[in-house]
Amino acid sequence: MTARGISIQTGTKPRLVIGVLLSAITALLLLAFAPSAAADGTAVVGTLAGPDGAPLAGVSLTVEGPGFTEGAISGADGTFRIEVPKGGTYQLSVDETSLPAGISFSKPADQSRSILVLSGNKKVLFAFASGDSGAASSTSSFTWARISQLLMDGLFFGILIALGAVGLNLIFGTTGLTNFSHGELLTLGAFTAIVLNELGLNLIIAAPLAIVISAILWGWGQNKVLWKPLRRRKTGLIASMVVTIGLAITIRYVLLLFFGGSPRSYQQFAGQSGMEFGPVSVTPKSIVFAILAAIAIAATVLWLQRSRIGKATRAVSDNPALASATGIDVERVISVVWILGAGLAAFAGIYLGSTQDVTWNMGQRLLLVMFAAVTLGGLGTIYGAIVGALVVGMFVQLSTLFIPTEMKTVGALFLMIIILLVRPQGILGRRERVG
Repeated sequence: MTARGISIQTGTKPRLVIGVLLSAITALLLLAFAPSAAADGTAVVGTLAGPDGAPLAGVSLTVEGPGFTEGAISGADGTFRIEVPKGGTYQLSVDETSLPAGISFSKPADQSRSILVLSGNKKVLFAFASGDSGAASSTSSFTWARISQLLMDGLFFGILIALGAVGLNLIFGTTGLTNFSHGELLTLGAFTAIVLNELGLNLIIAAPLAIVISAILWGWGQNKVLWKPLRRRKTGLIASMVVTIGLAITIRYVLLLFFGGSPRSYQQFAGQSGMEFGPVSVTPKSIVFAILAAIAIAATVLWLQRSRIGKATRAVSDNPALASATGIDVERVISVVWILGAGLAAFAGIYLGSTQDVTWNMGQRLLLVMFAAVTLGGLGTIYGAIVGALVVGMFVQLSTLFIPTEMKTVGALFLMIIILLVRPQGILGRRERVG
């Protein structure tokens, strides 16, 4: 059939393509949310081997957490496994007196260290040394195994950051607003899914429904009630930024008031075991969430490039006054951007909540990392947000090789400062003439 000069062919091929896509998405969901074959919950696992590669048997290890203490002894093959009740931060200690004679830690800090367990199996690596020349090669192999795991974790973390950073950058590009309450959009999305999940909806249904509700209620609704009236009153950007800070604080403490400060987790798929790919351990849900997040980001990019409203969004981002003069409904474009930004942020919040507990301040903890990604990649550019998020995600995880895990966010901000000293407009930002 034809419509206004546009020829559209119908037949079996489009249906076949749609069928293949639906089958692929269904298979991914089944892979992500299928119960683990082992069904043995969240655990700290690892293998102990000496500098010569020989397994270290009979070594005593202890994991301690809030109201929890559990120990284990490495087996004949050097492996150990310690079950933990849920994700969280634990203290892993090794009894140095149980190590074989002539074996010691390459890093004294490994004897007792803090570890963050998200879900599934948390793989822990140790480097041991002795007086012979084989220590260097063994330490190197343990280091490369740890680097491989951190690179994979960094990739997934970067995709998660990109989900939130893309929406943050779109809102900044179209309105000029530096939104310090964007982290709370992640938190609201995660808690919306928690409420639906606790009302009896399976997470497979609750998650997409929460994204839609968040896009309409926290995106379109927030813009309609708050930001549109402020724009009509021609409120300055500095004043608007202060409003976002107050809004963020308000949302956080309202969530704390109604839901309390105790961490919550989704009722399904919280304890999947990791799949081993060489030195890397990844849970199925992490793989599928990352794939779905990458699809969402790619769809957003195509929407901006190909769709009519996407092209209008780019025009408003370049010059709102000129876009309005050419007949573009600027307010409609801004509303669509808020809906899209809130939806992506809600997806990021659910993604984050599936890998760790949902807490009232989870978005606040991720906000500075998102700002680092956006600033690093280039303010107002969607590709910059994506590239910046991947760079920050990788750097944050790899920085734990040299600094404590609790300080890894500092590494992202330090990287941002270094790159901006060399390239002030960011990696993909454009230079602008002032004056």
